[in-house]
Amino acid sequence: MVTVISGTNRKGSFCKVFAEKYCDLLAEHLGEEVQLLALEDLPHDWFSPEMYASGGQSASLSAVQDKYILGARHFVFISPEYNGSFPGALKLFIDACSVREYALNFKGKKAALVGVASGRAGNLRGMGDLAGVLHYLGTTTMPNQLPISSIGKLISKDKVIEDADTLAILADHAQAFANFIQEPVFA
Repeated sequence: MVTVISGTNRKGSFCKVFAEKYCDLLAEHLGEEVQLLALEDLPHDWFSPEMYASGGQSASLSAVQDKYILGARHFVFISPEYNGSFPGALKLFIDACSVREYALNFKGKKAALVGVASGRAGNLRGMGDLAGVLHYLGTTTMPNQLPISSIGKLISKDKVIEDADTLAILADHAQAFANFIQEPVFA
């Protein structure tokens, strides 16, 4: 199973539009389940100082972690640019999951990174920062990171990606990731 993560807790984000589309495209290339985890849909009852204590993880976070993180073989992170990097909500989520079953969450798994931004760089710096965190956790990231810029111009008022070139590069990237996850991991 592959989990595609929409990496912001901002409601109604364009990031989720890209994550949903990526799920659809990836499902076309894989013979396994692709599920979407949108941080904007998570309950935030787990955000407390106790979340870092052994046994302090909330039941709602444990359920999300079991289904979307521990249950996944691979990940795709769709991450918007916030303050020149990836969102703090995504880092907090990764940190919160790392308290329980540390070695089973991300180690030995593969991930693809897609950056989305309203500006010109497509969150290049944020994808580099996120790759560093994932590498520290033992995740192998696909070298072909996909920056998507000026996303406000690519999405209709109905929140549909209309730009043919963007749809084509998303499809190519999903195909490349499907191929990447078939290759062996070197530890």
